[in-house]
Amino acid sequence: MSVIAPTYSVFVAMPELPEVETVMRGMRASLEGHRITSAVARRPDLRWPLPKNLTTILNGRRIESFRRRGKYIFMRLSGGMSMLLHLGMSGRVTLNASDDVTLHEHVTFTTEEGRRFGLIDPRRFGAIDLVPTNEEESHRFVATMGPEPLSPAFTADTLAESLAGRRSPIKAMLLDQRVVAGLGNIYVCEALFRARIHPATPAGSLTKPAIRRLVHAIRAVLTEAIAAGGSSLRDYVQPDGELGYFQHAWRVYGRAGQPCPECSKGKGKEACPGIIKIMQSGRSTFFCPRQQPEPAQS
Repeated sequence: MSVIAPTYSVFVAMPELPEVETVMRGMRASLEGHRITSAVARRPDLRWPLPKNLTTILNGRRIESFRRRGKYIFMRLSGGMSMLLHLGMSGRVTLNASDDVTLHEHVTFTTEEGRRFGLIDPRRFGAIDLVPTNEEESHRFVATMGPEPLSPAFTADTLAESLAGRRSPIKAMLLDQRVVAGLGNIYVCEALFRARIHPATPAGSLTKPAIRRLVHAIRAVLTEAIAAGGSSLRDYVQPDGELGYFQHAWRVYGRAGQPCPECSKGKGKEACPGIIKIMQSGRSTFFCPRQQPEPAQS
């Protein structure tokens, strides 16, 4: 058994919804409709123990469809069973026709059409589980999730209801998967900037117009990021080997000390101190204090 680089791969460091969506679409294009002919698990666990019957369940099943819920992927199999996949912090999916095993490749399966799936996870923060397809929504990883931010269920009214009376900063509330599914640090920073909302604003104090702007901004930034193939973090690439490009469209994230792209367009740009970085609950937050003024103290 040799260790070589994969033909192409899907790598996500700190994956958020657009990156997971890109991975899922790559898996769908490569694997949907194929029958699994062999499956191998090279260790008993990742972040949690793997199902003891994982390889037995996978063998012989046809891959019927894929679905993303938040940051989780469901691979739906014949016989009414789904494999749940979470990439964690360092997860990477390889999709190629080689029999060679890549370093840290913990789970592999091949299909009768010659397609090969490999899950590589050096830090082992990812997870694989099995669940009956008709019970996906009750799985412990997704049972308490809020609405998908690109679904019709995510509206200004539903978000306002979730935020009502909450004193926590809006940034923290948007990262809470019970409020809205799949959002992470990068895209929350970007959406708050577009909506002109300071990240420390108490969530329950947002006006209805501000919440409408926020819902629109979340939808827009996610849609644009998915179209760009996500944000390339370290070695992240799409299933076809191309880089995700949305990191080039970041307006605030990772841009501390740089000019604000909005303030730079108009008069008074000299009054803008540029993008600022602060820490909130141990997470980096990036914003423009001119475009996103600090909320008034009550």
